[in-house]
Amino acid sequence: MRRRTSRKPDATEALALLGAAGATLATAESLTGGRLAATVTAVPGASVSYVGGFITYATALKESLLGVPRAVVEQYGVVSGECAQAMAAGCRDATGATYALATTGVAGPDSQEGKPVGTVFVGLAGPDGVTALSLELAGDRHQIQDRACREALSGLCETLSRSGGEQPPLG
Repeated sequence: MRRRTSRKPDATEALALLGAAGATLATAESLTGGRLAATVTAVPGASVSYVGGFITYATALKESLLGVPRAVVEQYGVVSGECAQAMAAGCRDATGATYALATTGVAGPDSQEGKPVGTVFVGLAGPDGVTALSLELAGDRHQIQDRACREALSGLCETLSRSGGEQPPLG
């Protein structure tokens, strides 16, 4: 996913693009603790495209509910692009959604796995593959979580916009 340089799309735009493509969305969250799902479902009519999600704060739930391989956790950690990709792919598989977004990272106040506060990874799984966006965000816990949600939705919008309503290639 590439970041846009102009205004960040919001959940309303993401849902409109999903609807135009006849696509659905699910979420898998660690860092954002349900905030991404809340952002999406705050939009009236979200149920047309949003099917649901997982809050997998604990590593054991990432493995058991999303199928994140233990080898990924052991080799890369849960604060990694590889984990974000595995979370998104597992979420998509579990829900049958067209697209899945996943968030993992460090919101603070302390570092995790040797990674500083503000280290964030967003996974996106879709019909043509899985990708991850690496972010270094500044701010307090709340600001980092909110920005992660905005970046996740921006990446989804960019992917959907590139497709012109068709199923786009990722990466």
